[in-house]
Amino acid sequence: MMVRARIASLPFGLILLLGLFLIVPTPGAQAARATAHWRPAHVVIVIEENKSFSTIIGNHDAPYLNQLAKQGLLFTNAHAVIHPSQPNYVALFAGSTYGLTDDSCPRDLSGPNLASELLARKLSFAEYSEDMPAAGYTGCSGSNGLYRRKHDPVADFQAGLPASANLPFSDFPDDYSKLPTVAFVIPNMMNDMHDGTIAGGDVWLKQHLSKYAEWAKSHNSLLIVTWDESDARSVTNQIPLIVVGARVKPGRSGQYVDHYALLRALLNMYGLPLLAHASGARAAEFF
Repeated sequence: MMVRARIASLPFGLILLLGLFLIVPTPGAQAARATAHWRPAHVVIVIEENKSFSTIIGNHDAPYLNQLAKQGLLFTNAHAVIHPSQPNYVALFAGSTYGLTDDSCPRDLSGPNLASELLARKLSFAEYSEDMPAAGYTGCSGSNGLYRRKHDPVADFQAGLPASANLPFSDFPDDYSKLPTVAFVIPNMMNDMHDGTIAGGDVWLKQHLSKYAEWAKSHNSLLIVTWDESDARSVTNQIPLIVVGARVKPGRSGQYVDHYALLRALLNMYGLPLLAHASGARAAEFF
């Protein structure tokens, strides 16, 4: 009562200014809120294969990847969730491994996923798989084994998704403004470093994504490069995770992240429902 009486005794103009100070957020709070709700125009996520953090970062055979790591944000404590490949792709796409413990094919899964949730919000999604024979393809292999479904999580959920969510990499647009809201890029078995070399995968990435990486910086967009898992013998399963683009400050982050944390970040950006284990993950922080 005494506080109210003292405020009431103040001049009206001072009371008004005090009220505005209490109600209007500070510039710092406004900036933090704007960043928290920032929605990129486009996010392209490239998924590479079976390499640990120490195998890529600082490796002279991967000059472009190390250039990206210096240009953008490098997570030094990123991890896959399991071995081998297929359950990691599914975890990043749907927030759960669905109990998968191997790369067997076919695996026909159902449930909410990143593509279905984006499409439900009138946003868009596409996965671009190099050497996949056709849109909506569900075969276990293609192009003499260069394409493998075990690296294509959309194919595992194809029954509930349009063919346009699962495209050959040849459909990746030259006009980046025509990209979907979120895109996965899956190089073939040679160019993702699974069967090919680190140097070969690095060259492929530069040839096909370097122009987008530069474009993203000035077009409200992001490029994310990650790996499905480290080498199969790794206990820690530590992988590189690199984020480049608009609003990203160059540097390193020691935040613990995994595929669920990356998925949580994507879901948060677009205000999508949280999926399975992504709901319990701390979102990867890019800004």
